[in-house]
Amino acid sequence: MNKVETGVRLRHGPTGIVIENTETRSQLDNKTKAIQLLKSQLYEAELEKRRSKRSEIEAGKKKIEWGSQIRNYVLQPYKLVKDVRTGYETSSTDDVLDGYIDEFLKAYLMQQGQSQKV
Repeated sequence: MNKVETGVRLRHGPTGIVIENTETRSQLDNKTKAIQLLKSQLYEAELEKRRSKRSEIEAGKKKIEWGSQIRNYVLQPYKLVKDVRTGYETSSTDDVLDGYIDEFLKAYLMQQGQSQKV
């Protein structure tokens, strides 16, 4: 049976986590173990916070499946690239296929800005 004087109780102010430890007869050992347990619980709490943020981000993603494309490319008989989200169109398909999509990004950001104002 441990004496009451050797027990250690730690309380983390910002989170309110309380750790009590009375494993050994040495108060120093109990304090070291309590600090270690507190650190592990704070680490777990931080991991859970990050997991919840990640799940929020993942929930906002669209599924990769048929019909969820962002742009339509028509190369024959005429040339046209159309952004499905914004309705922006261009006939310079070669530039778009080479990676010059700044106009599409600008149209999307403008649309996002308009929807956030409302």
